[in-house]
Amino acid sequence: MLIGVPKEIKDNEYRVGVVPSTVRELTENGHKVVVETAAGAGAGLSDADYRAAGAEIVGDADAVFGRAELIVKVKEPLAVERKKLRRGQVLFTYLHLAPDRAQTEDLLASGVTAIAYETVTGPQGTLPLLTPMSEVAGRMAPHVGAHCLQKENGGRGVLLGGVPGVGAASVLVLGGGVAGSNAALIAAGMGADVTVLDRNPEALRRVAAQLGGRVRTVFSTRDVIELLCRRADLVIAAVLIPGATAPKLITAATVKAMKPGSVIVDVAIDQGGCAETSRPTTHSHPTYVVDGVVHYCVTNMPGAVARTSTFALSNVTTSFVLALADKGWRLALSADAHLRDGLNVHDGHVTHRAVADALKLPYTHAEHALRI
Repeated sequence: MLIGVPKEIKDNEYRVGVVPSTVRELTENGHKVVVETAAGAGAGLSDADYRAAGAEIVGDADAVFGRAELIVKVKEPLAVERKKLRRGQVLFTYLHLAPDRAQTEDLLASGVTAIAYETVTGPQGTLPLLTPMSEVAGRMAPHVGAHCLQKENGGRGVLLGGVPGVGAASVLVLGGGVAGSNAALIAAGMGADVTVLDRNPEALRRVAAQLGGRVRTVFSTRDVIELLCRRADLVIAAVLIPGATAPKLITAATVKAMKPGSVIVDVAIDQGGCAETSRPTTHSHPTYVVDGVVHYCVTNMPGAVARTSTFALSNVTTSFVLALADKGWRLALSADAHLRDGLNVHDGHVTHRAVADALKLPYTHAEHALRI
């Protein structure tokens, strides 16, 4: 199979879909890999590194999209990239289609087979290809929140960990999953006063077991969310429903009632965000203010730490890339129900129910679409 790795073009996105060690695995298995020049530069990976691993370096994205049978990326294809996709081609990347009708319609029109990292499942219902980026984004969230709390950035002028004689900032984490628990870990380590909310008692027990007395755990209700958001200096929103639009847990009225200069870091913005006032932002223009509250809603947070993120992502995607290449996409999807859960679009059909429901589009079961 011919695998293509284009350079990411989303704002300040420096990750790359395949690292040289994966290229070597692919080429030694008899596959060909074409990599767009400088695709790995932002993660500290040179064209020479890819050549040494057996890749062919090509001059532009057209040469990648035009030749490759399997496209491996990091972020969703932007409009200019979607025009390059074609029927029979396989796209393997993060898609986050539920809040993105334009992308979904373009993928349907292209006829491409699109497999989303974020909906590939694990044996215990985990999301193994989303987990490392949730870890990165969760661990970044207190840092970017602390930066936004600085007065020159529109914040309250509060130091996250406080100092002797002055209390620490109040940090509220919505969601005790991978991103939320990692956010709580780092915020507590920075000395903040941390509370984690979740509706799943098992998630709360897991956070309490991991972090003990360093954080409080509270069962989430609308009343509790409203109360604790009003008290918080920093709210980290990290609630995920696989494949679906994130629930709007923070209402516009709640935002209006929050402290002036407080901060919302919406880690769930890829799936539409957890606040009614959230809208996607970029690393170039990461924040905006609504009713005195600073909102940080960057859709590709891990792109800022591209080297760490690239290798963390590659650690979990490589086996799936090899399966798609070695077996062919149809057999690989047929043989592995967990990989098949990642199939979001195939040959003009939406094949993930949560995406179809979110966008009110017809749903075709993946097995029916693949005729297996």
